[in-house]
Amino acid sequence: MTPPPKILSFEAAPEVFARLRSEGKRIVQCHGVFELLHPGFIAHLEEARALGDVLVVTVTADKFVRKGPGRPFFKDALRARTLAALSCVDYVVSVPHVGATEAIAAIRPNVFCRGKEDEQRSEPDPAVAEALAAAKAVGAEVRYVGSVSYSSTRLLNNHFDHLPTGVKDFCAALARDYSGKDLQDAVESFAGVKTLVIGDTIFDRYSYVKVQGLTSKNRIISGRYLREETQCGGALAVFRHVKQFAPNARFLSLLGTEAWVEPLLREHVAPHEDKTVRAAGFTTIIKQRFVEPLAEGKELSKLFSVNYIDADPPPREIQDRVAETIRREIASADAVLLLDFGHGMMQAAIRDLVQESAPLLALNCQTNSNNHGFNIISRQYRRADAFALDEPEMMLSVGHRHLNHEAELRSLQEKFKARYAWLTRGSVQTIGLRENEVCLCPPLENEVIDTIGAGDAFFSVAALSVARNLPVGMATFLGQLAGAQAVRIVGNQHPISKAILVRSGMSLLNF
Repeated sequence: MTPPPKILSFEAAPEVFARLRSEGKRIVQCHGVFELLHPGFIAHLEEARALGDVLVVTVTADKFVRKGPGRPFFKDALRARTLAALSCVDYVVSVPHVGATEAIAAIRPNVFCRGKEDEQRSEPDPAVAEALAAAKAVGAEVRYVGSVSYSSTRLLNNHFDHLPTGVKDFCAALARDYSGKDLQDAVESFAGVKTLVIGDTIFDRYSYVKVQGLTSKNRIISGRYLREETQCGGALAVFRHVKQFAPNARFLSLLGTEAWVEPLLREHVAPHEDKTVRAAGFTTIIKQRFVEPLAEGKELSKLFSVNYIDADPPPREIQDRVAETIRREIASADAVLLLDFGHGMMQAAIRDLVQESAPLLALNCQTNSNNHGFNIISRQYRRADAFALDEPEMMLSVGHRHLNHEAELRSLQEKFKARYAWLTRGSVQTIGLRENEVCLCPPLENEVIDTIGAGDAFFSVAALSVARNLPVGMATFLGQLAGAQAVRIVGNQHPISKAILVRSGMSLLNF
């Protein structure tokens, strides 16, 4: 179906609006998702149109909408056609970006409009603040319009079926106790937490190949090399997540002295945050995954991996240097996040030191192909104020496959005398415990690109919730929001976004 002439591509828009400006037209821009056209939007658009000669509505494209699962309810092509059908709208442009900044730069309006609710806020939403700054940068006047106020999200949450039943029931129940403002305040409270992230650094190398088929002689997969990227994983990924919420963070790990490590580390860890130990006798860990290029709408296809990891523990001299650094840094932290991937750094004496010294200890002890059956949380540790593990790790910890998940998690919580405990069960649910409270939270994202790093993202935000003593329902929900973001990212290409987490959470609590 040919789109109406009112609908422009993002690429074509700058030229069209440059011409209109040269003709002396006063251009007014509104931006948003415009998911459900209701009286509030009509009033908003009509009032905006009265401020100039041309009204352009820029619409966030489907894959860049960050309002939680099932959103947008209507796809961008349909949203654009609906807006174009309105007589007050002159042009519609679908924008392939999360925020409004790029849309404003492309249109360069004379007037940029926001809703009156933004004018009434004591503190603007970070995304709105970015949009206002972008409008100012192009010389646009900002006006607040909309005499009728409705919430598309509230209408959708209450009257449409875009959310899976379990998600809708969970969020509606949580919304009875907490508002979106409560969630926003909880996240903002993380900023004052002084964190120390300790653990194994893993550099994830993604090698993209085009699979050509099987070789004729040996029947092995043959692939043509395309490109490669190296990402920051393990404890370093957690540090990057934490820093989005709690800027007063330090990073303590063990790295080799390879020439490539320093510049890569410095991209993500400032000198004053860097408490890593560098040792010539230690191999910096790389996990190289050979993958196929990401296909639209599908999970990343991984072919095989090669790990660069020392077979033996670090020499005693290196262990002593790590221990001394921990003693020096741990006392000034409010919360210690310990990431034990079983790759050499966390030896027995160091584990004991952290358990004895941490003022608040959030623990994540992981099982993987390098340490399967050996790095088991219940054998390696005796104390944690909070911990998180997944289902395979729980099976290894208790020694059998058929679990009463909540009972086993409660037993482990009592063993550690932990205030909080979480069992993440992937696409099933996450169980959260806090004293006598229980939370069963369903997954908040069904469109998975890559599960690598999702558990680390969950742990990062859940641990900050522990530092602020949040109720387990809110803490688990925040962790799940972080995990939902992470499964939409290939590996650890970038940390989760605080603004997106808050926006998604507030949307899901809007009942």
